[in-house]
Amino acid sequence: MAERTGSYVLDEEELTLIETGPAISIPHIIEGLNKLGKSPEDVKHIIVTHIHLDHAGGTGLLLEKCHKAMVYVHEKGARHLIDPSRLIKGAKMVYGDKFDALFHPVLPVSKNNVTIVREGDTLSLGACNLRFYDTPGHASHHIGIYDEKTDTFFSGDTIGVRYPSLERKGLSLILPSTSPNQFDPDKMRQSAEKIKSLTPARIAMGHYGTTDNPDHVFKQLDYWLEVFLDTGKMHFENGESDKVLKKSLLKEIKNYAEKYTELTPEDIQLIGLDLSISSMGIMDYLKRKHR
Repeated sequence: MAERTGSYVLDEEELTLIETGPAISIPHIIEGLNKLGKSPEDVKHIIVTHIHLDHAGGTGLLLEKCHKAMVYVHEKGARHLIDPSRLIKGAKMVYGDKFDALFHPVLPVSKNNVTIVREGDTLSLGACNLRFYDTPGHASHHIGIYDEKTDTFFSGDTIGVRYPSLERKGLSLILPSTSPNQFDPDKMRQSAEKIKSLTPARIAMGHYGTTDNPDHVFKQLDYWLEVFLDTGKMHFENGESDKVLKKSLLKEIKNYAEKYTELTPEDIQLIGLDLSISSMGIMDYLKRKHR
């Protein structure tokens, strides 16, 4: 699906990719590199913001084409790139019979190709310097990357999901990504404040694309995170399911969108894909909190 998961190419002295996406994205990445006059063998660095399969599932497959590249990952995620068996098992529980079409194959990454990064670590690409930040909330193993040269922050999923197709219709919608099983709203807000304190000129999101209006991203995250949690608490206390929560959240979004545009069935399907997973995460968080 177009405009769903982004991979970013930093065409610097040391060619760098941020995010690989799942295995089905790898042919598109190679095609994109070729259009830039590059080959996979030119890639020196691969950075994944976190190890969820829609962001990093294709890393092992890509390394078959650029086997000398180093992969940079949060210390809590490294072992799951090296041995993805638990990742695969968890994703199959969430995605069921859709797993193969979305993510297969998920290949292991040699530990010799893995570098752990922590808060404050830097990576020089020549004239471009990257700084890494610990940004939990969506996942405990999440990093963000600040590119000092372009004043861009690569945020992965920590501060939400953007919908370019809706933005072209006048609806600039940013929804929090609250997937199971490590979603933590307090940590998500803290990460957002950390990113905000850097005052980046633009934010490059995993889903999807870049925005030159970071303030709007933070305001949308604050607004919708409160809506997600309040609505989730209501359904949780009533003993209702994540599917009921999804319907309520979709209704909230439809009502909000009326001020800007009319949502098509395709728009609703697109938003619904994310709400299915986010509703599971909200309920999972509330169950953990209740225990």
